[in-house]
Amino acid sequence: MENIIFDMHFGDINVYDFINALISVAFAALLSFVTTPIARVLAIRIGAVDDPKKDDGRRMHKIPMPRLGGLAIFFSFVVSVLLFYGISGFTLSLIAGALLIVILGIVDDVFRLRALYKFVVHIAAAALVVWPGGVVVEQVNIFGTYLHFGYFSIPLTILWIVGLINAVNLIDGLDGLACGISTISAVSILLVTILIGDFKLALMVGILAGSCLGFLPFNMNPAKIIMGDTGATFLGFVLAVVSIQGVFKVHAVIAFVIPFLILGVPIFDATFAIVRRLLTGRHPFAADREHLHHKLLDMGFDKKQTVRVMYAVSALFGISSVMLVTQRIVYALVIIAVALALTVAMWFIVRDKKMRTESGLISENGENENGEKPTQETKEPEVQEVQKEKKENE
Repeated sequence: MENIIFDMHFGDINVYDFINALISVAFAALLSFVTTPIARVLAIRIGAVDDPKKDDGRRMHKIPMPRLGGLAIFFSFVVSVLLFYGISGFTLSLIAGALLIVILGIVDDVFRLRALYKFVVHIAAAALVVWPGGVVVEQVNIFGTYLHFGYFSIPLTILWIVGLINAVNLIDGLDGLACGISTISAVSILLVTILIGDFKLALMVGILAGSCLGFLPFNMNPAKIIMGDTGATFLGFVLAVVSIQGVFKVHAVIAFVIPFLILGVPIFDATFAIVRRLLTGRHPFAADREHLHHKLLDMGFDKKQTVRVMYAVSALFGISSVMLVTQRIVYALVIIAVALALTVAMWFIVRDKKMRTESGLISENGENENGEKPTQETKEPEVQEVQKEKKENE
Protein backbone atom coordinates (compact mmCIF):
# COMPACT_ATOMS: atom_id res chain seq x y z
CA MET A 1 0.00 0.00 0.00
CA GLU A 2 2.82 2.38 0.86
CA ASN A 3 4.52 1.81 -2.52
CA ILE A 4 1.26 2.38 -4.37
CA ILE A 5 0.78 5.75 -2.69
CA PHE A 6 4.32 6.94 -3.30
CA ASP A 7 4.31 5.77 -6.94
CA MET A 8 1.19 7.74 -7.82
CA HIS A 9 1.80 10.45 -10.41
CA PHE A 10 -0.35 13.10 -11.99
CA GLY A 11 1.42 13.46 -15.31
CA ASP A 12 4.88 14.76 -14.42
CA ILE A 13 3.91 15.78 -10.90
CA ASN A 14 4.26 13.37 -7.97
CA VAL A 15 2.19 13.15 -4.83
CA TYR A 16 4.62 15.24 -2.80
CA ASP A 17 4.40 18.10 -5.30
CA PHE A 18 0.63 17.81 -5.42
CA ILE A 19 0.31 17.98 -1.62
CA ASN A 20 2.78 20.86 -1.53
CA ALA A 21 0.59 22.72 -4.04
CA LEU A 22 -2.52 22.15 -1.96
CA ILE A 23 -0.73 23.37 1.17
CA SER A 24 0.47 26.51 -0.62
CA VAL A 25 -3.05 27.40 -1.79
CA ALA A 26 -4.51 26.74 1.68
CA PHE A 27 -1.72 28.78 3.31
CA ALA A 28 -2.34 31.70 0.95
CA ALA A 29 -6.07 31.61 1.67
CA LEU A 30 -5.57 31.48 5.45
CA LEU A 31 -2.96 34.24 5.40
CA SER A 32 -5.24 36.48 3.37
CA PHE A 33 -8.14 35.70 5.70
CA VAL A 34 -6.30 36.61 8.90
CA THR A 35 -4.62 39.74 7.50
CA THR A 36 -7.76 41.29 5.99
CA PRO A 37 -9.02 42.60 9.39
CA ILE A 38 -5.60 44.21 9.89
CA ALA A 39 -5.87 45.88 6.50
CA ARG A 40 -9.35 47.09 7.48
CA VAL A 41 -8.08 48.72 10.67
CA LEU A 42 -5.24 50.34 8.75
CA ALA A 43 -7.64 51.70 6.12
CA ILE A 44 -9.83 53.31 8.76
CA ARG A 45 -6.86 54.79 10.63
CA ILE A 46 -5.27 56.44 7.61
CA GLY A 47 -8.55 57.61 6.14
CA ALA A 48 -8.70 55.23 3.17
CA VAL A 49 -12.48 55.06 3.42
CA ASP A 50 -14.90 55.31 0.52
CA ASP A 51 -17.56 57.82 1.58
CA PRO A 52 -20.99 57.40 -0.08
CA LYS A 53 -21.78 61.03 0.75
CA LYS A 54 -19.50 61.95 -2.13
CA ASP A 55 -22.18 60.55 -4.39
CA ASP A 56 -21.31 60.63 -8.07
CA GLY A 57 -24.00 58.14 -9.04
CA ARG A 58 -21.59 55.20 -9.16
CA ARG A 59 -21.22 54.17 -5.53
CA MET A 60 -23.38 51.16 -4.74
CA HIS A 61 -22.90 50.98 -0.98
CA LYS A 62 -24.81 53.08 1.54
CA ILE A 63 -22.27 53.14 4.36
CA PRO A 64 -18.63 54.30 4.53
CA MET A 65 -16.48 51.42 3.32
CA PRO A 66 -12.80 50.89 4.24
CA ARG A 67 -10.56 50.37 1.25
CA LEU A 68 -7.09 48.73 1.11
CA GLY A 69 -8.46 45.18 1.15
CA GLY A 70 -6.08 44.46 -1.70
CA LEU A 71 -3.20 44.90 0.71
CA ALA A 72 -4.10 41.59 2.39
CA ILE A 73 -4.29 39.83 -0.99
CA PHE A 74 -0.93 41.25 -2.03
CA PHE A 75 0.78 40.32 1.26
CA SER A 76 -0.60 36.80 1.16
CA PHE A 77 0.43 36.30 -2.47
CA VAL A 78 3.98 37.58 -2.02
CA VAL A 79 4.71 35.63 1.16
CA SER A 80 3.25 32.41 -0.28
CA VAL A 81 5.12 32.76 -3.58
CA LEU A 82 8.44 33.32 -1.82
CA LEU A 83 7.85 30.31 0.45
CA PHE A 84 6.45 27.79 -2.02
CA TYR A 85 7.32 29.00 -5.54
CA GLY A 86 10.86 30.16 -4.92
CA ILE A 87 13.02 33.10 -5.90
CA SER A 88 13.96 33.70 -9.54
CA GLY A 89 14.40 36.61 -11.91
CA PHE A 90 10.78 36.24 -12.98
CA THR A 91 9.55 36.12 -9.37
CA LEU A 92 11.51 39.18 -8.30
CA SER A 93 10.44 41.23 -11.31
CA LEU A 94 6.81 40.24 -10.76
CA ILE A 95 6.95 41.20 -7.07
CA ALA A 96 8.73 44.46 -7.89
CA GLY A 97 6.07 45.41 -10.42
CA ALA A 98 3.29 44.35 -8.07
CA LEU A 99 4.82 46.37 -5.23
CA LEU A 100 4.87 49.45 -7.45
CA ILE A 101 1.22 48.87 -8.32
CA VAL A 102 0.24 48.40 -4.67
CA ILE A 103 2.09 51.52 -3.47
CA LEU A 104 0.31 53.52 -6.15
CA GLY A 105 -2.99 51.93 -5.12
CA ILE A 106 -2.52 52.85 -1.46
CA VAL A 107 -1.76 56.48 -2.34
CA ASP A 108 -4.72 56.57 -4.72
CA ASP A 109 -7.07 55.01 -2.15
CA VAL A 110 -6.21 57.81 0.27
CA PHE A 111 -5.69 60.86 -1.95
CA ARG A 112 -7.33 59.95 -5.31
CA LEU A 113 -4.75 60.58 -8.02
CA ARG A 114 -5.24 61.73 -11.59
CA ALA A 115 -5.61 59.03 -14.25
CA LEU A 116 -2.49 60.20 -16.11
CA TYR A 117 -0.23 59.66 -13.08
CA LYS A 118 -1.63 56.17 -12.56
CA PHE A 119 -1.25 55.33 -16.25
CA VAL A 120 2.48 56.21 -16.16
CA VAL A 121 3.08 54.03 -13.10
CA HIS A 122 1.17 51.15 -14.71
CA ILE A 123 3.48 51.32 -17.72
CA ALA A 124 6.52 51.35 -15.42
CA ALA A 125 5.25 48.27 -13.55
CA ALA A 126 4.65 46.46 -16.85
CA ALA A 127 8.16 47.38 -18.00
CA LEU A 128 9.61 45.80 -14.86
CA VAL A 129 8.31 42.35 -15.83
CA VAL A 130 8.99 42.78 -19.55
CA TRP A 131 12.71 43.58 -19.43
CA PRO A 132 14.20 42.05 -16.25
CA GLY A 133 11.55 39.30 -16.04
CA GLY A 134 11.46 38.35 -19.71
CA VAL A 135 7.65 38.34 -19.87
CA VAL A 136 6.87 38.96 -23.54
CA VAL A 137 4.13 37.91 -25.95
CA GLU A 138 6.26 36.91 -28.92
CA GLN A 139 3.68 35.02 -30.99
CA VAL A 140 0.15 33.64 -31.07
CA ASN A 141 -1.41 30.70 -32.85
CA ILE A 142 -4.23 31.73 -35.18
CA PHE A 143 -5.94 28.75 -36.85
CA GLY A 144 -2.69 26.81 -36.93
CA THR A 145 -0.55 29.68 -38.22
CA TYR A 146 1.85 31.40 -35.85
CA LEU A 147 1.81 35.17 -35.98
CA HIS A 148 5.15 36.56 -34.81
CA PHE A 149 5.07 40.10 -33.43
CA GLY A 150 8.76 40.89 -33.79
CA TYR A 151 9.51 44.48 -32.77
CA PHE A 152 5.91 44.91 -31.64
CA SER A 153 6.24 42.20 -28.97
CA ILE A 154 7.24 44.55 -26.16
CA PRO A 155 4.68 47.31 -26.90
CA LEU A 156 1.88 44.73 -27.25
CA THR A 157 2.92 43.03 -24.00
CA ILE A 158 2.89 46.34 -22.11
CA LEU A 159 -0.48 47.21 -23.68
CA TRP A 160 -1.92 43.85 -22.55
CA ILE A 161 -0.67 44.28 -18.98
CA VAL A 162 -1.77 47.92 -18.62
CA GLY A 163 -5.10 47.12 -20.28
CA LEU A 164 -5.89 44.30 -17.83
CA ILE A 165 -4.81 46.36 -14.85
CA ASN A 166 -7.46 48.92 -15.74
CA ALA A 167 -10.04 46.39 -16.95
CA VAL A 168 -10.18 44.59 -13.59
CA ASN A 169 -10.23 47.94 -11.81
CA LEU A 170 -13.22 49.09 -13.87
CA ILE A 171 -15.42 46.14 -12.88
CA ASP A 172 -14.70 46.65 -9.19
CA GLY A 173 -18.08 48.27 -8.60
CA LEU A 174 -20.03 45.79 -6.47
CA ASP A 175 -19.26 43.75 -3.36
CA GLY A 176 -17.27 40.67 -4.34
CA LEU A 177 -17.47 41.31 -8.08
CA ALA A 178 -13.88 42.00 -9.14
CA CYS A 179 -12.34 39.63 -6.58
CA GLY A 180 -14.73 36.82 -7.49
CA ILE A 181 -14.21 37.18 -11.23
CA SER A 182 -10.46 37.35 -10.68
CA THR A 183 -10.70 34.10 -8.71
CA ILE A 184 -12.67 32.43 -11.51
CA SER A 185 -10.15 33.69 -14.07
CA ALA A 186 -7.25 32.45 -11.94
CA VAL A 187 -8.82 28.99 -11.64
CA SER A 188 -9.34 28.91 -15.42
CA ILE A 189 -5.69 29.83 -16.03
CA LEU A 190 -4.72 27.22 -13.41
CA LEU A 191 -6.52 24.48 -15.34
CA VAL A 192 -5.01 25.62 -18.63
CA THR A 193 -1.46 25.64 -17.23
CA ILE A 194 -1.96 22.16 -15.78
CA LEU A 195 -3.23 20.88 -19.14
CA ILE A 196 -0.18 22.25 -20.97
CA GLY A 197 2.12 20.76 -18.32
CA ASP A 198 3.41 23.98 -16.76
CA PHE A 199 2.98 22.87 -13.14
CA LYS A 200 5.40 25.49 -11.83
CA LEU A 201 3.30 28.37 -13.11
CA ALA A 202 0.15 26.54 -12.02
CA LEU A 203 1.47 26.70 -8.45
CA MET A 204 1.74 30.50 -8.64
CA VAL A 205 -1.74 30.85 -10.14
CA GLY A 206 -3.13 28.57 -7.44
CA ILE A 207 -1.57 30.81 -4.79
CA LEU A 208 -3.23 33.83 -6.42
CA ALA A 209 -6.61 32.07 -6.35
CA GLY A 210 -6.09 31.13 -2.69
CA SER A 211 -5.23 34.71 -1.77
CA CYS A 212 -8.46 35.89 -3.37
CA LEU A 213 -10.55 33.19 -1.68
CA GLY A 214 -9.26 34.20 1.75
CA PHE A 215 -10.37 37.78 1.17
CA LEU A 216 -13.80 37.04 -0.34
CA PRO A 217 -15.65 36.33 2.96
CA PHE A 218 -15.02 39.95 3.98
CA ASN A 219 -15.84 41.31 0.53
CA MET A 220 -19.10 39.52 -0.32
CA ASN A 221 -22.35 41.43 0.08
CA PRO A 222 -22.72 42.97 2.62
CA ALA A 223 -19.01 43.76 2.49
CA LYS A 224 -16.91 44.71 5.48
CA ILE A 225 -14.08 46.01 3.29
CA ILE A 226 -13.47 46.58 -0.41
CA MET A 227 -10.28 45.95 -2.38
CA GLY A 228 -9.92 49.53 -3.57
CA ASP A 229 -7.57 50.36 -6.42
CA THR A 230 -4.85 48.61 -4.40
CA GLY A 231 -6.40 45.19 -4.91
CA ALA A 232 -8.11 45.56 -8.27
CA THR A 233 -5.02 46.86 -10.05
CA PHE A 234 -2.81 44.26 -8.35
CA LEU A 235 -5.06 41.41 -9.48
CA GLY A 236 -5.23 42.77 -13.02
CA PHE A 237 -1.44 43.03 -13.10
CA VAL A 238 -0.77 39.48 -11.90
CA LEU A 239 -3.51 37.94 -14.09
CA ALA A 240 -2.03 39.70 -17.11
CA VAL A 241 1.49 38.42 -16.36
CA VAL A 242 0.52 34.79 -15.67
CA SER A 243 -1.71 34.73 -18.75
CA ILE A 244 1.29 35.73 -20.86
CA GLN A 245 3.51 33.11 -19.23
CA GLY A 246 0.94 30.34 -19.55
CA VAL A 247 -2.13 30.91 -21.70
CA PHE A 248 -0.38 32.54 -24.66
CA LYS A 249 1.85 29.48 -24.94
CA VAL A 250 -1.06 27.17 -25.75
CA HIS A 251 -0.67 25.50 -29.16
CA ALA A 252 -4.37 25.00 -29.91
CA VAL A 253 -5.46 26.11 -33.38
CA ILE A 254 -7.35 29.08 -32.00
CA ALA A 255 -5.17 29.69 -28.97
CA PHE A 256 -5.36 33.47 -29.46
CA VAL A 257 -9.00 33.33 -28.28
CA ILE A 258 -8.25 31.60 -24.96
CA PRO A 259 -6.92 34.55 -22.90
CA PHE A 260 -9.75 36.75 -24.18
CA LEU A 261 -12.27 34.13 -23.05
CA ILE A 262 -10.74 33.62 -19.62
CA LEU A 263 -10.65 37.37 -18.97
CA GLY A 264 -13.65 38.07 -21.18
CA VAL A 265 -15.87 39.86 -18.65
CA PRO A 266 -13.39 42.60 -17.62
CA ILE A 267 -12.04 42.94 -21.17
CA PHE A 268 -15.51 43.37 -22.68
CA ASP A 269 -16.63 45.80 -19.99
CA ALA A 270 -13.49 47.95 -20.30
CA THR A 271 -13.54 47.95 -24.11
CA PHE A 272 -17.22 48.83 -24.24
CA ALA A 273 -16.71 51.61 -21.68
CA ILE A 274 -13.82 53.21 -23.59
CA VAL A 275 -15.60 53.02 -26.96
CA ARG A 276 -18.80 54.41 -25.45
CA ARG A 277 -16.99 57.36 -23.90
CA LEU A 278 -15.06 58.17 -27.06
CA LEU A 279 -18.22 58.08 -29.17
CA THR A 280 -19.91 60.52 -26.80
CA GLY A 281 -16.93 62.89 -26.80
CA ARG A 282 -15.79 62.12 -23.26
CA HIS A 283 -12.38 61.19 -21.87
CA PRO A 284 -11.84 57.41 -22.29
CA PHE A 285 -10.98 57.07 -18.58
CA ALA A 286 -13.73 59.37 -17.28
CA ALA A 287 -15.76 57.60 -14.59
CA ASP A 288 -19.45 56.94 -15.26
CA ARG A 289 -22.34 54.73 -14.21
CA GLU A 290 -22.75 52.73 -17.40
CA HIS A 291 -20.71 49.60 -16.78
CA LEU A 292 -22.11 46.12 -17.26
CA HIS A 293 -22.99 45.70 -13.58
CA HIS A 294 -24.77 49.07 -13.62
CA LYS A 295 -26.82 47.97 -16.63
CA LEU A 296 -27.85 44.77 -14.85
CA LEU A 297 -28.88 46.75 -11.78
CA ASP A 298 -30.91 49.14 -13.93
CA MET A 299 -32.65 46.16 -15.54
CA GLY A 300 -33.95 45.12 -12.13
CA PHE A 301 -31.40 42.72 -10.68
CA ASP A 302 -30.31 43.36 -7.11
CA LYS A 303 -26.63 43.52 -6.20
CA LYS A 304 -26.21 39.86 -5.26
CA GLN A 305 -28.01 38.67 -8.39
CA THR A 306 -25.90 40.94 -10.57
CA VAL A 307 -22.70 39.51 -9.12
CA ARG A 308 -23.95 35.95 -9.58
CA VAL A 309 -24.88 36.58 -13.21
CA MET A 310 -21.42 37.96 -13.95
CA TYR A 311 -19.81 35.07 -12.07
CA ALA A 312 -21.77 32.63 -14.22
CA VAL A 313 -20.76 34.33 -17.46
CA SER A 314 -17.11 34.40 -16.40
CA ALA A 315 -17.23 30.72 -15.42
CA LEU A 316 -18.81 29.72 -18.75
CA PHE A 317 -16.07 31.57 -20.60
CA GLY A 318 -13.49 29.82 -18.43
CA ILE A 319 -14.97 26.39 -19.18
CA SER A 320 -14.94 27.22 -22.88
CA SER A 321 -11.26 28.10 -22.71
CA VAL A 322 -10.45 24.75 -21.11
CA MET A 323 -12.38 22.97 -23.86
CA LEU A 324 -10.34 24.83 -26.47
CA VAL A 325 -7.08 23.77 -24.82
CA THR A 326 -8.19 20.13 -25.01
CA GLN A 327 -8.98 20.68 -28.71
CA ARG A 328 -12.72 20.21 -28.10
CA ILE A 329 -13.61 23.20 -30.21
CA VAL A 330 -17.18 22.09 -30.88
CA TYR A 331 -17.83 21.71 -27.14
CA ALA A 332 -16.44 25.18 -26.51
CA LEU A 333 -18.59 26.72 -29.24
CA VAL A 334 -21.69 24.99 -27.86
CA ILE A 335 -20.99 26.32 -24.36
CA ILE A 336 -20.53 29.85 -25.70
CA ALA A 337 -23.73 29.56 -27.78
CA VAL A 338 -25.69 28.33 -24.75
CA ALA A 339 -24.31 31.19 -22.65
CA LEU A 340 -25.37 33.73 -25.27
CA ALA A 341 -28.81 32.14 -25.62
CA LEU A 342 -29.36 32.22 -21.86
CA THR A 343 -28.22 35.84 -21.77
CA VAL A 344 -30.78 36.79 -24.41
CA ALA A 345 -33.52 34.86 -22.58
CA MET A 346 -32.68 36.58 -19.31
CA TRP A 347 -32.71 39.95 -21.04
CA PHE A 348 -36.25 39.39 -22.29
CA ILE A 349 -37.38 38.24 -18.83
CA VAL A 350 -35.99 41.19 -16.90
CA ARG A 351 -37.37 43.68 -19.41
CA ASP A 352 -40.91 42.67 -18.53
CA LYS A 353 -42.06 43.54 -14.99
CA LYS A 354 -44.55 40.66 -14.82
CA MET A 355 -42.01 38.08 -15.97
CA ARG A 356 -39.44 39.46 -13.53
CA THR A 357 -41.67 38.71 -10.56
CA GLU A 358 -42.88 35.41 -12.04
CA SER A 359 -39.30 34.22 -12.44
CA GLY A 360 -38.51 34.95 -8.79
CA LEU A 361 -35.43 36.91 -9.79
CA ILE A 362 -36.76 40.27 -8.64
CA SER A 363 -38.83 41.00 -5.54
CA GLU A 364 -41.93 43.14 -5.87
CA ASN A 365 -41.15 45.51 -2.99
CA GLY A 366 -37.46 46.17 -3.70
CA GLU A 367 -36.28 44.44 -0.52
CA ASN A 368 -33.04 42.47 -0.38
CA GLU A 369 -32.77 38.72 0.17
CA ASN A 370 -33.08 39.19 3.93
CA GLY A 371 -36.32 41.12 3.54
CA GLU A 372 -34.65 44.34 4.69
CA LYS A 373 -34.06 47.69 3.09
CA PRO A 374 -30.59 49.16 3.64
CA THR A 375 -30.57 52.39 5.61
CA GLN A 376 -27.96 55.00 6.42
CA GLU A 377 -28.35 54.10 10.10
CA THR A 378 -26.50 50.86 9.48
CA LYS A 379 -23.29 52.86 9.27
CA GLU A 380 -20.59 51.20 11.38
CA PRO A 381 -19.67 53.11 14.55
CA GLU A 382 -15.90 52.82 14.20
CA VAL A 383 -16.00 54.33 10.72
CA GLN A 384 -18.30 57.12 11.96
CA GLU A 385 -15.92 57.88 14.81
CA VAL A 386 -12.86 58.12 12.58
CA GLN A 387 -14.68 60.41 10.14
CA LYS A 388 -15.86 62.59 13.03
CA GLU A 389 -12.31 62.91 14.39
CA LYS A 390 -11.01 63.72 10.92
CA LYS A 391 -13.54 66.54 10.50
CA GLU A 392 -12.70 67.95 13.94
CA ASN A 393 -8.99 67.98 13.12
CA GLU A 394 -9.68 69.80 9.88
